[in-house]
Amino acid sequence: MSNNESKNYKLGMIGLGTMGRNLLLNMADKGFAVTGYDKDRKMIAKLEEEGQKHQLEGFDNIDAFINSLQTPRTLILLVPAGPIVDSVISELKPLLSKGDIIIDSGNSHFTDTNRRVDELEKDGLHFFGMGISGGEEGARFGPSMMPGGDKDAYNVVKDVFEAVAAKVGSDPCVTYIGPGASGHFVKMVHNGIEYAIMELIAEVYGILKNGLGYSNEQIYEVFKKWNEGKLKSFLLEITAEIFLYKDTVSSSDLVDQIKDEARSKGTGKWTSEVSMELQLPIPTINEAVSNRDLSKFKQLRVTLEAAFGEKKTATDINLDDLENAFYFAMISAYAQGMHLLFQASKEYQYDLSLQEIAKIWRGGCIIRAKFLEDIYQAYDKNNLLEHLFGDDGVQHIIKDCLTGTRKTITACINAGIGVPAFASTLTYFDTITTARMPSNLIQAQRDFFGAHTFERIDQEGTFHADWNKLS
Repeated sequence: MSNNESKNYKLGMIGLGTMGRNLLLNMADKGFAVTGYDKDRKMIAKLEEEGQKHQLEGFDNIDAFINSLQTPRTLILLVPAGPIVDSVISELKPLLSKGDIIIDSGNSHFTDTNRRVDELEKDGLHFFGMGISGGEEGARFGPSMMPGGDKDAYNVVKDVFEAVAAKVGSDPCVTYIGPGASGHFVKMVHNGIEYAIMELIAEVYGILKNGLGYSNEQIYEVFKKWNEGKLKSFLLEITAEIFLYKDTVSSSDLVDQIKDEARSKGTGKWTSEVSMELQLPIPTINEAVSNRDLSKFKQLRVTLEAAFGEKKTATDINLDDLENAFYFAMISAYAQGMHLLFQASKEYQYDLSLQEIAKIWRGGCIIRAKFLEDIYQAYDKNNLLEHLFGDDGVQHIIKDCLTGTRKTITACINAGIGVPAFASTLTYFDTITTARMPSNLIQAQRDFFGAHTFERIDQEGTFHADWNKLS
């Protein structure tokens, strides 16, 4: 469609891979006049083939693409995060006019988004980052979207996003997140929670497979049953289905033919890094990131298992206790993520509405779960709630789960079954619910060897003791 330069299109997509193409198709389904650009003619051909009923057409000529858009021009970038985003922006800038809008919907690091907001503002261009969750199916039929940045620019495309977003009842799973890079920050934390829940499910799989000797079919039945109750979630649903999938190469289940070496794109690591910068612990997420890294040391693990012997079984684990342990740990993963958002909102002046964030995560996104309704209700009652553990309803759930959690984790430790995310989650809970921690000793140690001073409980100010004059 390189010759059509009439200004007819409300929005243009740059990057017609799976996500970009599906999001355009979703927009076309909702009646919006949209088009796309890609340097690869094969991607354009796929868009035009899949969008035949809407007569969707794409461009491989950037000038013609830009000239086909209504003004102010609105462009969504769905290209790989990093230098490619900057490269595309550099190519676009000479072709755009003041007031035009660029939306980065990739998994960009929020600090890059901050920089791009400042740089493009000088040129009179509006830029905002928008996290999208839900994978290719979500993009096609209704994702959860987290736009943040210039609010006036968001309002230009608000009708499009509300139309294509997933719905929970009549509520669209999209909302204006806040200024600056808040949209990409919230998506990053979403991904950190996703890491944690995936790791917890994997550890449950390890308990069932290695501790209790369950077959894949039995594991499917467990996850399927759990997904029909309080643990209902997208991740548990797809996990159950994995155990039924047969390998087309061998005669076994596909899951058994997949290497036990996990991969990642780095967004979980970014969540861990920023938590360290904000000095706010998120140990369940951190363990999920660490265990993916640990999985890559396959040969070392094989060697060390041979040196130390095989693990014991853990036949004393009760399935109801295990279900409660997973529920408890899942709640804690969400709570840690929301606590990080609470702290970041103050530190970066995002003015986040945790109620609205929980609301848009209830549908469309990868971490959607029945429990998110509880989270939404908790922040609906008190949007200034510092930590989810402070909500009465959540406290009641946790108290019901604690006994089973402690039994399960103890049984796994005694059997030598690694459950790092579960164990760190319980330790986090036991620590954050302890009024007086033994950290006073650390203050004393630092003052002893480095004269770093300490604070007292009975007086204001900082103090130093002459520790060498011990009586």
